Amino acid sequence: MITLCTLAIALLVGPFEKHFDIAGENRAEIQRALAEVPSDQVAGMEWLITHMPEQDLKTLSADFLLTNCDLAYEAWRNAPWATQISEEIFFDTILPYASVNERRDNWRKDFREKFSVVVKDATTPSEATVLLNQQIYAMVGVKYSTDRPKADQSPYESIDAGMASCTGLSILLIDACRSAGVPARFVGTPLWYNDSGNHTWVEIWDDGWHFTGGAEPTGNKLDEAWFAGSAGKATKGDPEHAIFAVTWNHSEQHFPLVWLPEVTTYGAIDVTDRYKAKDESQLIPIRIVSYGGQGKRVIVKTVIFDASGNVVFEGWTKDDSADANDHLTANLRIGETYTMHTGRHVRQIEVTEETIIPFDQSSMSETDAATFAKGIWAHRAAIIKRNRTQEMESKVLKKDGLLMPFWYTTFGDAPFGERSLWISMHGGGGAPPEVNTSQWENQKKLYTLEEGVYLVPRAPTDTWDLWHQVHIDPMFEHLIENMIVFEGVDPNRVYITGYSAGGDGVYQLAPRMADRLAAAGMMAGHPNETKPGGLRNIGFALHVGGDDAAYDRNEVGRQWKQQLEDLQKADPEGYAHQAVIHEGKGHWMDRQETMAFPWMAQFTRNPYPRKVVWVQDDVVHDRFYWLGVDNPTARTKIVASIE
Repeated sequence: MITLCTLAIALLVGPFEKHFDIAGENRAEIQRALAEVPSDQVAGMEWLITHMPEQDLKTLSADFLLTNCDLAYEAWRNAPWATQISEEIFFDTILPYASVNERRDNWRKDFREKFSVVVKDATTPSEATVLLNQQIYAMVGVKYSTDRPKADQSPYESIDAGMASCTGLSILLIDACRSAGVPARFVGTPLWYNDSGNHTWVEIWDDGWHFTGGAEPTGNKLDEAWFAGSAGKATKGDPEHAIFAVTWNHSEQHFPLVWLPEVTTYGAIDVTDRYKAKDESQLIPIRIVSYGGQGKRVIVKTVIFDASGNVVFEGWTKDDSADANDHLTANLRIGETYTMHTGRHVRQIEVTEETIIPFDQSSMSETDAATFAKGIWAHRAAIIKRNRTQEMESKVLKKDGLLMPFWYTTFGDAPFGERSLWISMHGGGGAPPEVNTSQWENQKKLYTLEEGVYLVPRAPTDTWDLWHQVHIDPMFEHLIENMIVFEGVDPNRVYITGYSAGGDGVYQLAPRMADRLAAAGMMAGHPNETKPGGLRNIGFALHVGGDDAAYDRNEVGRQWKQQLEDLQKADPEGYAHQAVIHEGKGHWMDRQETMAFPWMAQFTRNPYPRKVVWVQDDVVHDRFYWLGVDNPTARTKIVASIE
């Protein structure tokens, strides 16, 4: 180490003896620290000793100060953004070994080694801060909790406890930032504008000051936080309601330590102006809290609708891992009425004043359930309309690299929202694309309706199993959603039909998708391996020519007719069917099968049947009506009833 001359020691130590009552033993320590500091770090050590709290000057060892100074300079100079950080910024927000009055831990070397992997690819202080905020708390096993031993925990006190409140979390992030050469400082307010409590957070320098909450990352962004709205209403100059940043520079203001109100040791800068909100005087913050068992906060999806049914806000309430003052907050317009859907509850609110709205998630009324479902669908429909307009204009559905062109026309004049939907699948199969496309064109003209939207999709593939494959189910569900939103289809009046290979598809899809359908009409197809057990709650029409012997369609049709009769006999409330073998007809039934359409039209889907028979095919689903499974298995059967 390069040592300083005696004159330098005298010049530097002299002022301290006048400004501080330095204990004799520690005076020697300070002299040794100054004597051993490298020449290119003298200015930093001089600044630190001039500005450090008096108590630290009496108690900290020379080794502590020398190590801190050396590692602080190393972090600054090795950071990719070093040239952007002035010496003034470095002195006040990287060099200090503490933020406020927390215990003095020797954290720099440990944190530099531990967190260097987190910031190795960061090119700016902002990027480094975001990464640290996202990762360090899990790395050291610290989470938010008001059960922490004390508010003003040092980083190692928080790590030992495994928990910290906003103060300890902020200190931990600040030290991690400083270890990586990111200028960081402690910020907070003694009391929010509405007297709802205090809070502390972190500011970092990156061509200007930016803020973030400790252990509260907002994706990859800074300057966003749950407390931003409240911070925007702080009062500059108010010792209780302003926002202050800690500075170790000499300041006429002191940082208010809520946990030690009598301590005025740490300087402060009033930074309220940077948080001031834009003029939104007509908006009032509404804070939403959901409680589960034992008064614990729980995470619940919340959607708010205006009087026209438009979604104006959505988010998730916070559980007890979030700051005690961190509530889901919606800024709503004063004087207006909104419908709020939170977990199991629906509530209308008229915005007159700022308030906290609690929800008890332990119960839900039937009215709440119906209103909530309606609101959630309105939200879903808005997303569909926003994201799928181009899809409807092009009439091509895309999924997993496959294309499903579709065509449709509308019969009758049923009101929007009350139209039926008929999905009609063409024949063909294992043939050249032009053959299947020709079959698609033919299917468009094959049937007409008294009423409804007649939709003919073109199969995405040209294999023999056109309508059997795993991509068909989600594509049809997607189409059904589109037609509900864009064409006013009633979701309880959806029907599928198909001829030949399209009939094969009906055999396969009707049991798999019964919970989406009112009825299905199978024309001249073959079921392959599928079984009719899942058809309990829909109408199923089966039409096949008595002479249609190819692939034994006629014989298999007769077998299914018998099976359906047996199923209905055993369960009279289910398995409604119309099974007709058209004797003397071959594969073409001369449109006699159209008798199925008025029969099918009399059925309306029951979304909540009292009894469900769920038979999985080789293409499996994880839900069916009101049942769900985590790991669906092919060929399994579940029978469930509600009494």
